[in-house]
Amino acid sequence: MIVTLILLCEVGFWVLLAAGLALRYAAKKPRLGAAVLLCEPLLELVLLVVTAFDLRNGAEPDWKHGLAAVYIGFTVGLGRSTIRWADARVVHRFAGGPAPVKPPTYGMARAAHEWRTAARWSLAAVTAMALLQGAVWYVGVDGDTGSLRMWQQKMLWVIGINLIIAVGYTVAPKREPKGRVGAGR
Repeated sequence: MIVTLILLCEVGFWVLLAAGLALRYAAKKPRLGAAVLLCEPLLELVLLVVTAFDLRNGAEPDWKHGLAAVYIGFTVGLGRSTIRWADARVVHRFAGGPAPVKPPTYGMARAAHEWRTAARWSLAAVTAMALLQGAVWYVGVDGDTGSLRMWQQKMLWVIGINLIIAVGYTVAPKREPKGRVGAGR
């Protein structure tokens, strides 16, 4: 049931995103579109409550409960940037807006971009780890929380990998090929 609910939340995210952007640009109802987009966190709240009830009703914590926490964490850390990404493309394609800005390719501008990306992924992972720790405490010492702890370790890997990438671009920034015009791109 938890996996099905996670899939429904993911589908719901994209349906709400499409509906919100359609209302904003196609129907020329920006406030209503924003209101629809603001309903998205309700999906995660439902997932959190159902997961908590499942654990409270005696379900053994397993990978599905961990996945629910990770999904919520990633929505917190990456949801806003995903909405901004989609909004920029829709406004360009259907509302005559400017072309979306591509991330910088070279130099310290790219390093700064990678640090912002690492911050978003780290927020996602830390949120997931906090929810997982809450689930561990919720289950208590009598329950088997090994699968939840495993997810916490995976989130540490997510943070570590993103930090290594950001440090790599900072220490050894990619240089622009000679003869190219447009520094920083």
